[in-house]
Amino acid sequence: MSRVNLAIIGGGLVGASLALALQAAAKARGWQIFLIEAFTPGEGYQPSYDARATALSYGSQQIYQRLGIWQQIARRAEPIQQIHVSDRGRFAAARLSALEEGVPALGYVAENAWLGQCLWQALDAEVVSWRSPAQVTRLEALADGYRLTLDDESCLECDLAVLADGGRSGLREQLGIGVSHRPYGQSALIANLTPQEAHRGQAFERFTEDGPMALLPLPENRCALVWTRAEADAERLLRLGETAFRDELQQVFGYRLGAIRQVGARHLYPLVLTEAQEQVRPHLVVLGNAAHSLHPIAGQGYNLSLRDTQALAEALLASRAPLGDFAVLQGYLRRQRGDQQLTLGFSDRVTRLFSNGEPLLAAGRNIGLLGLDLLPPAKRWFARQAMGLGTRAQP
Repeated sequence: MSRVNLAIIGGGLVGASLALALQAAAKARGWQIFLIEAFTPGEGYQPSYDARATALSYGSQQIYQRLGIWQQIARRAEPIQQIHVSDRGRFAAARLSALEEGVPALGYVAENAWLGQCLWQALDAEVVSWRSPAQVTRLEALADGYRLTLDDESCLECDLAVLADGGRSGLREQLGIGVSHRPYGQSALIANLTPQEAHRGQAFERFTEDGPMALLPLPENRCALVWTRAEADAERLLRLGETAFRDELQQVFGYRLGAIRQVGARHLYPLVLTEAQEQVRPHLVVLGNAAHSLHPIAGQGYNLSLRDTQALAEALLASRAPLGDFAVLQGYLRRQRGDQQLTLGFSDRVTRLFSNGEPLLAAGRNIGLLGLDLLPPAKRWFARQAMGLGTRAQP
């Protein structure tokens, strides 16, 4: 029976980021980190028109800068220079700009495959070992850690297990960790598109009576679309022919970037706000989407998970207690809880407010957006949320 210090179940962006945040100190302390991932990372990055993308806040960029890989990520990360927030059919709008906030960019948009490639290439094989493709089928608590049973029937013991295997974590359920669900009755339609005009680093948040829409800038003048609609209507949009879909999208978004020239493959994701009722146990941490999953329209989900990851790494490295010590893990969660509650609440309230077509609420939104654009303190607060700095000191 082999034993490692830290087993990370899920080698995606969150799991790989945690391994990277710990590896320098792990090498000095003699820790062995073991990553278990169901899908084997590709041998090399392959550009794809339809690649899924992630919006990285300015705060996330600062984290990756400190971890020493931002220069590599930036090669294919599109800076967000402006965010335009509007309510369809109403005159008010709010505009945030990197120049006004005194930062190089409000955030960045990068393809998930590229982010993963940058992270995996930065891992030190002397400290971080991989088992891929592989899955953990059973997780058993021990007095001094956890025993993992893999799908090839091999077993592994660890001092600390990190569960980062996504929002549909079967292991979380197996361990009896409850999850609170708040369904939105909506689905997000995701696609990449190419507009006629240059996006110039602009991101758009467009709220309509049928649900919110986001358009984020990508390299090669592509844009990533996140279009939220009621579940049945989202299914209808998914089934539309390309011309009919493009025409309806154009009608809702308008011509801020000219005509929409090309739309790539469309994918649909049901939307539910989920939160694990336990995120730490002795020798166990639940991280990433397994811990909380947010509505994508506010672009906060991965950024919150990355801040959790950084906070966990800092707590582990600051302690001289044995790895997996419950008091250390409780301290991590206690310090990070305010950030989580603020971000989940901000995302949920914005989504529900801007998905409601009730006339009085719509009028209030209009006044709110106008006030946001005219009142510097309110605009500053909103910008800090968008940049992932809501509970953090300005870097």
